[in-house]
Amino acid sequence: MTHRRHFLATGLAAIAPALVPGLARAFELDAKFTPQEVTFDTKYQPGQLIVLPRAHFLYLVTEPGRARRYGVGVGRAGLEFSGTATIDVKKKWPTWRPTNEMIEREPRTYGRFKDNDYVQPGGPENPLGSRALYLFQNGRDTYYRIHGTTQPSSIGRSVSNGCIRMINDHVQDLYERVPVGTVVTVL
Repeated sequence: MTHRRHFLATGLAAIAPALVPGLARAFELDAKFTPQEVTFDTKYQPGQLIVLPRAHFLYLVTEPGRARRYGVGVGRAGLEFSGTATIDVKKKWPTWRPTNEMIEREPRTYGRFKDNDYVQPGGPENPLGSRALYLFQNGRDTYYRIHGTTQPSSIGRSVSNGCIRMINDHVQDLYERVPVGTVVTVL
């Protein structure tokens, strides 16, 4: 027989995560998306970054036939970047503003940026996370970035507006390993 006290306690336990977000189960990254050393195609030179969007992996080639692999989130269909670029700018706690196309495409999400010059300051709530690597082609900003994220559950998924997302700790690790001028190839 269920007692009223047990019934109330069970009910409260079931709804507590919704009432107090801190009680919700923390996100756990699938182990395959954690940084790890792997074998890799020998045709790529040490120091290059290779992104395989369909697999949701970014590789930093460390030596011939070896790479450090990171899990990433990538652009959803029609918004993804492909080709070769270079990292021409690196920033810690970057500022952010959505592109005009993003504002037009998703007015409910980005409406606060419409018809103004507001730029969100860097910090823990900024969608670019703790670090950003800015991709350029022929000296021109592509507006695509490799950056941290405030949405760790997007790693392993194709959901962004085109940028390559990483767990903040992982992008901080990558940031320290690659210099400005690094070649990035997104296949």
